[in-house]
Amino acid sequence: MTHGKQTRPIVLASASPRRRELLTQAGYNFIVEKSDIDESQFGTEKIEPCKFAEQLALAKAKSVAPKYPDKIVLGADTIVDYQGTIIGKAADEKEAGEIVGKLFSRPHRVITGVALVRIKDNTELVTSNVTTVYPKKMSREQIEEHIRTGIWQDKAGAYAIQENGDEFVERIEGSLTNVMGLPMELLERLLGKITI
Repeated sequence: MTHGKQTRPIVLASASPRRRELLTQAGYNFIVEKSDIDESQFGTEKIEPCKFAEQLALAKAKSVAPKYPDKIVLGADTIVDYQGTIIGKAADEKEAGEIVGKLFSRPHRVITGVALVRIKDNTELVTSNVTTVYPKKMSREQIEEHIRTGIWQDKAGAYAIQENGDEFVERIEGSLTNVMGLPMELLERLLGKITI
């Protein structure tokens, strides 16, 4: 990992434990500063799903960047695109059940927007990564059990592939780390464009 050993840390504008875990596993030097962006303020109507994910990722990075003007701030946001409908995190068990019932009936796209912002030199890079997930058909009992466990909370599409993905997923096309919340291959390419 070419950037894993950089001496100056990047700032992760996210409280996601999965993103922290991915960065740690890849050897990145980073600190965490949670963004205070209210995601519900961003409307999903009339916006292309990739653009929506990018918009949120950039907003998160920009909200934290003023505190660290000389550091690279990483913002990321993961959504699910189900036949053109943007699906984020479920508000409650009922909504989680509806989302999972839908998503595990046919293929869907998981999209993560990634943004890098550094104020001191006006760096602003934003793009997104798309992975297609082909699910296994879930029975009503399996869906109910999944909702009961509570692991759907705070996850786009109300599931986490790394925690029980094999049980729910037939195959994926694209990046696995993207589905987990941070496409590491894309991040490395973006960091490669910035002079550390």
